[in-house]
Amino acid sequence: MTAPTDYMPPKVWTWTKSNGGNFASINRPIAGSTHDKKLPVGLHPLQLYSMGTPNGIKVTILLEELLAAGFIGAEYDAWLIKISDGDQFGSGFVEINPNSKIPALLDRSSPTPIRVFESGSILLYLAEKFGAFLPKDIVARTETLNWLFWQMGSAPYLGGGFGHFYAYAPIKIEYAIDRFAMEVKRQLDVIERHLAITEYLAGQDYTIADIAVFPTYGGVVKGWQYNVAEFLSVQDYPNVQRWADAILERPAVKRGRMVNCTWGEPSEQLHERHDTSDFNIKTQDTIGGKLL
Repeated sequence: MTAPTDYMPPKVWTWTKSNGGNFASINRPIAGSTHDKKLPVGLHPLQLYSMGTPNGIKVTILLEELLAAGFIGAEYDAWLIKISDGDQFGSGFVEINPNSKIPALLDRSSPTPIRVFESGSILLYLAEKFGAFLPKDIVARTETLNWLFWQMGSAPYLGGGFGHFYAYAPIKIEYAIDRFAMEVKRQLDVIERHLAITEYLAGQDYTIADIAVFPTYGGVVKGWQYNVAEFLSVQDYPNVQRWADAILERPAVKRGRMVNCTWGEPSEQLHERHDTSDFNIKTQDTIGGKLL
């Protein structure tokens, strides 16, 4: 591969399939499906097709929070989409999300099923559908949406920028890592300063803003996201640490983080979820973190 300092962009870019590091096999410059594959459908009106990445667990955390709050209509089937295998390019998935990214939701509770894609859109859709975790007061609602959309615009710098070049790129490029590390630390400082004066992002109440921001930024400061806690000096953000710890203690968050997860301790993985009892079965079938 050409050294970064020697590279000059050509007049016309062409796709080189070997580019892309760990995700070269699934990255491509065109949209659309690559193969015919129908999606499975369970018994519940809400059908989620996802994987336990930060974007995926935003939705499963909210669904588990809704169920914990007594909204029985939030019962859902969560089907695993293995993005490393290219499941997101199956025809059935592309019909729900033409962008071929998880998560994707199909709400079959009305005569005409409603497709919802993009994690922020799904959070907003579910919060409005059930009237929960999104304040009705215009000031608090707007503040919630401010932080929800902040996450939508900021997180790509953390994941696709810093995370890619730090953890996944086939070569380590000092300029790229420094550039995105600086931006991630600036973003952490944004929420650090804000959480110094408020319990949660939108005020004293836990909302979809917290659910959206927690998986990525909480994951960074608690050490599981990209394993960069030392590199980014996360001890410098005590308010973000306090906020993340409070969210981690919520039982619904613990359950939501398990759904569609395929890595880590086996006891913390629930590849598919179709009923609340699946968590109990998972606990019974696991001893000492090893599946029986």
